[in-house]
Amino acid sequence: MDSRILKKYLSQRDFPVIVKKRKKYLIYEGIQDRYVYVLKSGVIKTSVISRDGREFNIEYINGLEIVSLLKDEYSQFIDAPFNIRIESETAELYQIDRVQFWQDINHNLELQAYVKDYYRVHLLHSMKKMQQMLMNGKFGAVCTQIYELYDMFGKTLDNGEVLIDFVVTNEEIARFCGIAAASSVNRMMQQLKEMGAIEVRNRKIVIKNLEIIKDNIIF
Repeated sequence: MDSRILKKYLSQRDFPVIVKKRKKYLIYEGIQDRYVYVLKSGVIKTSVISRDGREFNIEYINGLEIVSLLKDEYSQFIDAPFNIRIESETAELYQIDRVQFWQDINHNLELQAYVKDYYRVHLLHSMKKMQQMLMNGKFGAVCTQIYELYDMFGKTLDNGEVLIDFVVTNEEIARFCGIAAASSVNRMMQQLKEMGAIEVRNRKIVIKNLEIIKDNIIF
């Protein structure tokens, strides 16, 4: 997706910006809301609740991006499709009336192209995520999630190692991987440490050997 299109649209309008603090929810799955939200700064997490009450994480978002699906263009209020929680110390989000947003989309060819790409990218991400979870097994699913964290938050250190510059608990990794117990992730993380793939420093994951991680993922 070309974020310049979205950035251009936002710069031309005077949309209100709301600020939310860490661990606060922006929207809850199933609760009606009348706005489209666009992340301006910070990190948020999307998740859904399964029928047995367990939370399943979908993804982290940390760049300029629409963070709530649009659904139809006629209803003023829609049921939120998932939970959105703030994961950074604070997050800033543009708050846009969803009916107005659809009207703007219908009159802006560039914005139409962006929204089409938005749906395409998120559909492909969901399909890829499901494929990896089904084909990799639990250990591979954990490696897949670590690789996603590397791709999103990775910072190369002077010695060539990569710091995942974001605190992610084993419990959160378990929720991304559909694993019921965080203790199972604890064992797999310990296994990765013994293999020389990772280390944990100041609660953050350091990838010492990315190839070991990739060798356990079916791309």
